[in-house]
Amino acid sequence: MAVTKILVLILAGGAGSRLESLTEDRAKPAVPYGGMYRLIDFPLSNCLRAGIADVWVVQQHNPGVLSDHLANGRPWDLDRTTGGLLVLHPHQGDERGGWHEGTADALWRQAPLIREFGPEALVVVSADAVYKLDYREVAEQHLASGAAVTMVTVRVSKEDAGRYGVVQVSSDGAVTDYAYKPDEPASDLVTSEVFVFTPDRALDLLDELAEEVGDDGLEDLGSHLLPRLVEAGEAREHRFEDYWRDVGTVAAYWESHMDLLADDPPINLDQRDWPIQTQGGKYAAAWVSPGAAVDNVLLSSGSVVTGSVSNSVLSPDVRIEDGATVRDSVLLHGVVVCSGAIVERCVVDTAAKIGPDSRIGGDGDITLVGKSCEVAAGTTIPAGGRYPESG
Repeated sequence: MAVTKILVLILAGGAGSRLESLTEDRAKPAVPYGGMYRLIDFPLSNCLRAGIADVWVVQQHNPGVLSDHLANGRPWDLDRTTGGLLVLHPHQGDERGGWHEGTADALWRQAPLIREFGPEALVVVSADAVYKLDYREVAEQHLASGAAVTMVTVRVSKEDAGRYGVVQVSSDGAVTDYAYKPDEPASDLVTSEVFVFTPDRALDLLDELAEEVGDDGLEDLGSHLLPRLVEAGEAREHRFEDYWRDVGTVAAYWESHMDLLADDPPINLDQRDWPIQTQGGKYAAAWVSPGAAVDNVLLSSGSVVTGSVSNSVLSPDVRIEDGATVRDSVLLHGVVVCSGAIVERCVVDTAAKIGPDSRIGGDGDITLVGKSCEVAAGTTIPAGGRYPESG
């Protein structure tokens, strides 16, 4: 079935509190990833790969960094006279104005605009996972199935399944049971936060649910909307078996970066026929001095390494001074590691400075250093520590 009109709605307004200080002053989709990218680059690049030119981004929490990154949408071919990128903010002036309280509430508040646009398929995605998926292919399968919603599903570890919508499916792909963030998951098969809806059915049901739940609110898609569609027998799955990683916690964020450094990485961010696109061009070439030691490192433009770095990801404009050592770490834009400092199993946020002869992290849980922090010379922060200390 040829699809002529697909709308992708990227829900980018969540607080992302599980990423701790990484989302204190930036939206979760604006968190840097893989050196030069940001998390929202993944759904936007998926749209580019699928040839989808109508992409709306719903913002709310800390929108400044994300808005600056999105700009006019040019890297993703969304700077168009007709269609292209549309950024939606909370508004006032009608009954659907105000802050949204969850993903379903966000969708309900934008429903009049969606109806006016009139898509055949509505693809609703979050922007906090690392993956490559052709949204057009999923949308075409959805429309051919006659379902009201197609849930893109993935398998995760059983201990993590309770963080997601857990599903059970029949042999023909029908979703027979759905539980949102259950205490005792019935399976390890979960929704990836990528959904394709038949617009009229989903939006009509949201209106009905808004009347039913009243002041309690629509909350998230998994709170009322998805369970109701599953109960009605109108939900199907699209099983996704390639690389998918939710990076919504500090540990998962670090682990996904370590995946990029594997001998055979499970995802190629610069694949010729499916590169991840981003805003760029602000920095000069990276430089590694003759005396530096660099082993298994993703090295971004503008970085200067005169010390020792191994098994790490360096974002643009990072400085590793002579005599400094960085191991198994992720350093975001503009970080400086001074001479004699040792940084191990850490995530160091933008513009932080690690003072001379400091000892940061070590073997154990991931250590997190906050944005623009200056760690004094000789400071020791143990494995799993937070700087500055939270609370």
